[in-house]
Amino acid sequence: QVQLVESGGGLVQAVGSLRLSCAASESIFVFNRWAWYRQAPGKQRELVAAILTGTTNYADSVKGRFTISRDNAKNTVDLQMNSLKPEDTAAYYCKLTKGVSAYWGQGTQVTVSA
Repeated sequence: QVQLVESGGGLVQAVGSLRLSCAASESIFVFNRWAWYRQAPGKQRELVAAILTGTTNYADSVKGRFTISRDNAKNTVDLQMNSLKPEDTAAYYCKLTKGVSAYWGQGTQVTVSA
């Protein structure tokens, strides 16, 4: 069972930046898919960004502001969030897909004040 541990959430003012990180408890291979999701109160969980080998994709709402990156040597994935907006406030979750299995982190809260 892969364990995922997230860090980096917190409270930030609008237009500020935060960097989230997620570390896996075992080796992650380049063909395993990492993703970040978020869930705001009363809303469904939504995909924010994903990365598979060198290919990335982003939700339209974060394009140009967020960047997902991975370090296969460290078994980590990061989400750099710039120009944050109050509507980015949510619990953020990392997800790892290895073959037919999917693993989730415990979530980290990001709160953006106006």
